[in-house]
Amino acid sequence: MKIGPSRMPMAEINVTPFVDVCLVLLIIFMVTAPFLQGGLEIDLPKVAARGLDVREGLVVSVRADKTVAVGEHVVPLMEFEDALAEAGAAQRPVFFKADQRVPYGTIVDLIARLRRSGVTNLGLVTEPPPQGMKR
Repeated sequence: MKIGPSRMPMAEINVTPFVDVCLVLLIIFMVTAPFLQGGLEIDLPKVAARGLDVREGLVVSVRADKTVAVGEHVVPLMEFEDALAEAGAAQRPVFFKADQRVPYGTIVDLIARLRRSGVTNLGLVTEPPPQGMKR
């Protein structure tokens, strides 16, 4: 004696939730992919940025008169690569500080020379903007 309709087990798999999840993941990856592209990270002068611990790296400074210092030692431009090698710049982070009056071409030339010397971890140091300045 049967009281209700008999139920048979369903042999099909419902793929609709699976497709929904895949489409959501695809959209997430499409939105986040442009942010994951590599490039040269730079901070422009007078911008708000998190602080760096420059004690563990080598600081390369350029003054407004184009005087270059590797660490605490002022070096002539002709001996720049040799001073970097002596300071072990290729094995540790290098922090590049330049006066904002230094021509852009000079900065680019020094960054290229840093890269040729084997520097792979290079950061540009800036100072925070004045309190009243808008972002």
